[in-house]
Amino acid sequence: MEANTRSTGRLPAAFLTPGSSSFMDFLGAHSPEMLPGNRKLPEGVVEAPHGTTIVATTFPGGVVLAGDRRATMGNMIAQRDIEKVFPADEYSAVGIAGTAGLAVEMVKLFQLELEHFEKVEGATLSLEGKANRLSTMIRSNLGMAMQGLAVVPLFAGWDEGKEKGRIFSYDVTGGRSEEHGFAATGSGSIFARGSMKKLYRPDLTEEQATTLVVQALYDAADDDSATGGPDLYRHIYPIVTVITDEGFRRLTDEESQELARSVTNRRLEQPDGPRAALL
Repeated sequence: MEANTRSTGRLPAAFLTPGSSSFMDFLGAHSPEMLPGNRKLPEGVVEAPHGTTIVATTFPGGVVLAGDRRATMGNMIAQRDIEKVFPADEYSAVGIAGTAGLAVEMVKLFQLELEHFEKVEGATLSLEGKANRLSTMIRSNLGMAMQGLAVVPLFAGWDEGKEKGRIFSYDVTGGRSEEHGFAATGSGSIFARGSMKKLYRPDLTEEQATTLVVQALYDAADDDSATGGPDLYRHIYPIVTVITDEGFRRLTDEESQELARSVTNRRLEQPDGPRAALL
């Protein structure tokens, strides 16, 4: 679809005709070749940078979503300071794991999808509706996933109707599951989940919740080579975001540094991390 370059300066009729509140439906009808799912599939195995571990946990006032900063390509570190956690809108966020380039593109399309819906309908989607829209996008990438270019995000946000933070996880087919309490995805997820399983409590404060996700990422980096721990020398720290009834907030570099250093300093005394009670 090309813009009208004639002297009138008018947009094509497609932009001026009322239609679907879904930007993906609009794009599929007028320029289907621009949708990621309609691209020609690559032949053979494709090597591309992959994002790794994303973790999330709820607390009574909201939800925390965090990710490490490492991207890998095979056994190599492709990037040390990649960003894997993005705001979807004012009250939700997405953490990406899987093929980094496709995942970032999917997040940008998802952001546009939510913005388009709000402008057309004059209202925001429910958190459940946002989770369903993301599920559809992941399903459209199934062909790429079968070629080894999978995108498996973690979605979290504040549910204004239920007045609580919620977490949704996905598989490569777009299957969606709501997680209760905590969740993890990516190569280090099994170690991060084990860490959170022992440390999580329903009555966590916001400060405790942010500490918990950094502890989980540290444990994941300790056992998974694709997950990057805090890099004190390069000043690279996990991205930690908090979503409450006041909206999305990303911890500043100074806050992330202080949190990561406190966890690292404590590990000098207890290398395996805090101990959970036996009973």
